[in-house]
Amino acid sequence: MPLVIAAWAVLEIWLLTVVASATSGLVVLLCIVAGFVLGAAAVKRAGRSAWRNLTAAVQQQQAGAAAPAEVPAGGGRTGLHMLGGMLLIIPGFISDAVGLVLLFPPTRKLVGSLAERAAARSMRRHPGAADPGSLGDLFQQAQQAGEQSRIHRPDGKVIQGEVVDREGPRQN
Repeated sequence: MPLVIAAWAVLEIWLLTVVASATSGLVVLLCIVAGFVLGAAAVKRAGRSAWRNLTAAVQQQQAGAAAPAEVPAGGGRTGLHMLGGMLLIIPGFISDAVGLVLLFPPTRKLVGSLAERAAARSMRRHPGAADPGSLGDLFQQAQQAGEQSRIHRPDGKVIQGEVVDREGPRQN
């Protein structure tokens, strides 16, 4: 992994120098500043969206709703939106290109579904391999919560209670 990061940094610096020699240093500086501003705005927007989703879920739970809070439309991709913003903040054209891909909703949805499939495939290959507190454990918990929310989606109403058999235990 350190080798990949080093190669990426060298490639970013090389691309910055190529663009600077083709245009000017001022153009490169303006591109870096524009990427930083756009990335900061994207991270701020994603953070606000995540905060709104969290407060809505807490309020729903406090109101006594029995069904688990559903993820609003597009709410499951907030992390990718934030990652795209952080990549824009990092100086460089390659990270900016990847960040813009993650900010564009159709490609963000595509990348998210590909990542979910890859993670699910990995979890099927290595069942029970997730250590408590690891990223795999977090994915398993999120997958279970998603399955639970899909169960309750048709009308969103779940009645809490217990089954009482008035006749008593049956003899077979």
